[in-house]
Amino acid sequence: MEMSKSVSGNCNLLEKTKKCIEELGYWTWPDLLVALKHCQEMQQVATSSGILEKCLDSIVGRLAITSEASPCASTSSPDSSGLRLSCDTRSTESLKNSFSRANWWFEDLSVLSPNLVEMLVKSMVSRKYNQVIISRFLLYYQKSKFFTASSDEKRQVLEIVIDGLYTLDPSCISCKSLFGILRVVLNLNISKSSRNKLECMIGSQMDQATLDNLLIPSPYGTSYLYDVNLVLRFLKAFLCEGGWRLSPTRMRKVASLMDLYIAEVAPDPFLRLSKFLALVVALPDSARDCWDELYHAIDVYLEVHAGLSEEEKVKVCCALNYEKLSSDACVHLSQNAKFPSKSSVQAVVSQQLKLKNLLQGTKNSKPDMDSPCKLNETRGKAKKGEGSEQIVLYSGRLDISGDNENLRAHLQGMQWRVIELEKLCKKMQAQMAKLMKSKTPPTHSTARSLPRLCS
Repeated sequence: MEMSKSVSGNCNLLEKTKKCIEELGYWTWPDLLVALKHCQEMQQVATSSGILEKCLDSIVGRLAITSEASPCASTSSPDSSGLRLSCDTRSTESLKNSFSRANWWFEDLSVLSPNLVEMLVKSMVSRKYNQVIISRFLLYYQKSKFFTASSDEKRQVLEIVIDGLYTLDPSCISCKSLFGILRVVLNLNISKSSRNKLECMIGSQMDQATLDNLLIPSPYGTSYLYDVNLVLRFLKAFLCEGGWRLSPTRMRKVASLMDLYIAEVAPDPFLRLSKFLALVVALPDSARDCWDELYHAIDVYLEVHAGLSEEEKVKVCCALNYEKLSSDACVHLSQNAKFPSKSSVQAVVSQQLKLKNLLQGTKNSKPDMDSPCKLNETRGKAKKGEGSEQIVLYSGRLDISGDNENLRAHLQGMQWRVIELEKLCKKMQAQMAKLMKSKTPPTHSTARSLPRLCS
C-alpha cells in the first residue's frame, strides 16, 4: 500500500508490520498458531514476504525449548500463555509419561496442510529436533488426516509423510509402523519415488520383520497368491542399503525369515519357477548355516508343480548347498523320487566327502598314527583277543546308467554305509580322547578300527 514515511510520517503500516514480525519470539503459543493458520490461507504472500519462514522457526524454537524443559501445554483459552515451564500436581498426574509430555503439540499442528507440514519437518531436522518425536508426529498426522480426506488428499498426505520419514534416521521409526503405512499405500496410487523410498526403508530393517508382515497379497490381476516381487525388492534394498551394518547376525535373521516365507509360498500352484528360484538364491550362501528348511520347501514346490521338466527340476536343485544339508536331509533326498537322480547322487557324494574330511582330521590330529614305524610298534604291543571294526565306504565306480529305482536302491545302500561310518567315527573319537587323556599309545584294536576309504 506504499505507506512509507514519506506518506504517513512516523506512524506507518510498513514499520509496524516489520516490528511486529521481529517480536514473533515473544508471542504466546495460541498467537503463533493463529498466525500460522493465516499464513496457510495466504501461503504465497506469506512465503514471499518471509513471514511464514519466521513463524515456522518460532514454532520449532518454542518446541525445542519446551521439550528440554518437559513442559505442560495449555491452549484451553485464548488468553492463556500457552506454555508453562512448571506443572502443578493435577497436570503431572495427567501427563504420567515422557511421551505424553512430548506430543502435547501434535493435535495443534495436525490442522496444517501437507505443504506446511513438509516445511515444518525440514525446519525441525535442520535444527536437530528429536527425530523420534518427528516420526511419531508424522504418523499421528497421517492417521488424523485420513478420517475426512478424499483419495487425492490421502495420497498427498502419504507422500509427504513418507518423504519426511525418509529424511530421518532409520532407527527412529519401527518396522511395524512402516508396514502399517505400506498396507495403506497398496490401495492408493502414490508416486513411484515415494513408493521406492518406503520400500528402501522397510528393506533396511528387514531383520526386524515377521512372516505376517511379508504375506502381502499379490496385486490385482495377478494369479499368484502373495506379492513375491515386493519381497524381492525388500531383499535387494536390505543388501544394498544395509552396507556395513549387515552383520552375520542380521543376515541369519533375514535368512531364517526367508526360509519361512519360501515354505509359505512354495505350495502356490501359480508361482512361476523363475520367481521361486529368485527367492531361493536372493541371499548369499553364507547367510545360512543349514539348508534343511530350503530343501523341504523345494520338496513341497516339486510336489505341487509335478509337471516340471527334468531340466527345470535340475535348475532348482542346483541352488541347493548339499554340503550344508544334515544327514537326515540327505537320507530323505536320496530316497525322494521327486528329485532328479543327479541330486540324489550329489547328496550322497557330499556326505562322503564330509566324512572323509572328518576322518582325515581325526588321523592327522594323532601323531602316533602318522608314522608307519610307530604304527607297527603299537601293533606289537597290542593285546590279543580284542575285536576289530572295518567298514568299506564305497568301492568302484558309480553307474548311473540304470533306471531310477535301481539307482535309488544302490544309493540307499551307500547311505546306510555312511550312517554306520558316522557311528564308528564317533566311537573312534571317544577312544582317541581317552588315549590322549591317559597319554598312553593306542592299542592294536584302536589302530585296526580305522576305516578303509576306497575311491
